[in-house]
Amino acid sequence: MAGMLRVTLQTATQTKALPSDADFERWIGAALAGRRESAELTVRIVDEDEGARLNHRYRHKDYPTNVLSFPAQLPAGVESALLGDLVICAPLVMREAAEQGKPAQAHWAHLTIHGTLHLLGYDHESASQAEEMESLETTLLAGLGYPDPY
Repeated sequence: MAGMLRVTLQTATQTKALPSDADFERWIGAALAGRRESAELTVRIVDEDEGARLNHRYRHKDYPTNVLSFPAQLPAGVESALLGDLVICAPLVMREAAEQGKPAQAHWAHLTIHGTLHLLGYDHESASQAEEMESLETTLLAGLGYPDPY
């Protein structure tokens, strides 16, 4: 990414085998490339209890989810690099990777890119939106050397 990227990583998990700050910056940078010149965001890595609380509070679902995206809510006319926050549930990411037979690093990359694309306004509510988002994720991951996550 040619512009400025500032990623703040918050670790609130007992999970030990986490990607590095540089990994998160590389994955987020790939998702932003050509879509946003500069960005500032926080990635919070949580355990299942916090993931479940946040998923309940904001999505009314009573279980943890792998990634939550919270786009910045800026007043009209305010220019800012602030993109928003990602919350990633580490134990769930590790369990899903094992269950799906994927390398953990590839699954972390996928979910980080997926969440970042949500912050940029991509969604998968309709079939056409899902196809566009999944295709973009697959392309971005391939460019980083990861296999098709689907």
